[in-house]
Amino acid sequence: MFVTISYDIVDNRRRAKVAKVLLDYGHRVQKSVFECDLDDGRFLKLKGKLESLIDWEEDSVRYYFLCARCRGNVEVSGWGVVREEEEVIIA
Repeated sequence: MFVTISYDIVDNRRRAKVAKVLLDYGHRVQKSVFECDLDDGRFLKLKGKLESLIDWEEDSVRYYFLCARCRGNVEVSGWGVVREEEEVIIA
């Protein structure tokens, strides 16, 4: 599944930890927005890690799921590129 994840984290340390976790799962496309191509298990693991880091009273993490057809309709104005799925070949 293709997931766009955005966050609004009040504390600088928590924000840095959230970003570090997200870098292990996807690509940063804006300062607080990541795009991730994950299976169900990896998504649940990522979500659990993020939920353990945030302050539930102050912070927010949003998950936007895009179907394959919708993902093909992503457009960028300004800097940045639309990332294609990386092809993995196992020999």
